[in-house]
Amino acid sequence: MRTTENKLSGVGLGFRRDLADYFLDSKTNAPRFVELAPENWMEIGGKWGKVLRAVAERYPITSHGLSLSLGSPEPIDKEFLSGVKKFLKSYNVQIYSEHLSFNKCGNAHLYDLLPIPFCEDAVKHVSQRIRETQDFLGRKIAIENVSYYTPIAPEIDEATFIRSIVEESDCNLLLDVNNVYVNAFNHGYDPKSFIQALPLDKVVYIHMAGHEQRAPDLIIDTHGQPIIEPVFDLFDWTLTKIREVPVLLERDFNFPNAKELEGELGRLQALVDSRWSIQNAA
Repeated sequence: MRTTENKLSGVGLGFRRDLADYFLDSKTNAPRFVELAPENWMEIGGKWGKVLRAVAERYPITSHGLSLSLGSPEPIDKEFLSGVKKFLKSYNVQIYSEHLSFNKCGNAHLYDLLPIPFCEDAVKHVSQRIRETQDFLGRKIAIENVSYYTPIAPEIDEATFIRSIVEESDCNLLLDVNNVYVNAFNHGYDPKSFIQALPLDKVVYIHMAGHEQRAPDLIIDTHGQPIIEPVFDLFDWTLTKIREVPVLLERDFNFPNAKELEGELGRLQALVDSRWSIQNAA
């Protein structure tokens, strides 16, 4: 299997249509790369096809999928994967990641990313689907630890579940630091211990985002707010535990002005430069 070499570095930003003008502004230089959901852009034409081509000419692209549904019971959708494979090749996508979740069953497509039961049977099922996906694409994918609000019939802990799938499928890991923080808060565990229990040598990508606290004991992962200080602190600590990888800022709505957005990107980049420049010099 061909392993796509990771040449990306620095901090990127998720591409949203509301931010198109920002990305294509000649004065914009803060994001080092952009991330796209391939299913939102495959075979697109017209105005947005031109925008996509213009973005691709200016920025390296990563892809974070929404529809593979690794936890679903039915066979992998090879027709869909064919479109993904074509998209990844067309835009020289270096990292393709997906959520460790499911969002469809049969003809029912759900508009949410639901958790997979933390059990050995699910480890085997999901690992097989990841291996099949990787074989079809001819490349490794990265799976993301997701936020969830209730565990489903857990037999093993979440970190063991993730580590077992990564090891059995021989895939990579997308570490979402905000998701770790959200889950640790909601389910009452230590986020640093959780991260240390993951296969950190398999991390090829990091996500950072904001969230909303809806109740004293409930945080919702929204990607619609600035990153809070405890998540920045957890991110800074995490950088000392892994090798240098690309970092993405996710913002899906409630977009700030360009100055505020670049301030958040700049803070992430400063932490990356500080921590990983020390490692590289050692």
